[in-house]
Amino acid sequence: MTFESRIEDGIIVFTFNHPKVNAINAETLQGLEAAVDKLNADEALKGMVLTGAGRMFCGGFDLNTFTTFANGEEVIKWFKYEEGVLLKLFSCKKPIVSAINGGATAAGMIVAMASDYRIVLNHPKVKIGMTEIKLGMGLSPAMGNIMRFGLDTDRNYRDIIMKGELVDPMFCVERGIFDELAEADELIDKAKAKICALYDTLGHPFIQLKDLQKRQMVELIKKELAEYDWNLMADTFMNEKVNKLLKKVLASIS
Repeated sequence: MTFESRIEDGIIVFTFNHPKVNAINAETLQGLEAAVDKLNADEALKGMVLTGAGRMFCGGFDLNTFTTFANGEEVIKWFKYEEGVLLKLFSCKKPIVSAINGGATAAGMIVAMASDYRIVLNHPKVKIGMTEIKLGMGLSPAMGNIMRFGLDTDRNYRDIIMKGELVDPMFCVERGIFDELAEADELIDKAKAKICALYDTLGHPFIQLKDLQKRQMVELIKKELAEYDWNLMADTFMNEKVNKLLKKVLASIS
């Protein structure tokens, strides 16, 4: 399994667990989708904490998958499913808090930005960011708009997305990209406490307020997904130069 999912105190704790960098593959996406569906359906559940095993939160999508697509049709099928799961995560009606225990890069950062609150390990060696632009890759509608929504400002978008450089937790908190710093032994407890603070109020108004906050962006993502030229993704991952570069990155982290 590339993930672990358990329930503590009425809260789902979903842990990315796919050594070495907790990469997200199809199995992880299926587990994440199931967790969101359960959270939305079960009235006894308050919210979900996202975290990672070991010293990494999540290093992005699984490059083993990205370098072994047989054809463009496989690429399109994979990304259509991935986009649907990301949209479900972003629009989940109950609070989702990311307890970022280590590096959060590429899709790892996107998943964190899809949550409602982000608590990050207070350590200068933790690396956060989006390097896609340096790998010849753009962002599809759910990925791009979730990042744009969470980054909030043009300056943050330029510095994270356009520069493609990795930053540290203090940078993210000072810029309002992440919400607070925490020590390793308090990350999960703080995340669970935040979920309770958001959800455990009379009538659970969080549900209505979150819908109001995100409704326009959710509808925009749906519209762009319906109109998106999926051949752009197929062409990217069938490109020999991109494939070669991704294999080089994969070798460096294997």
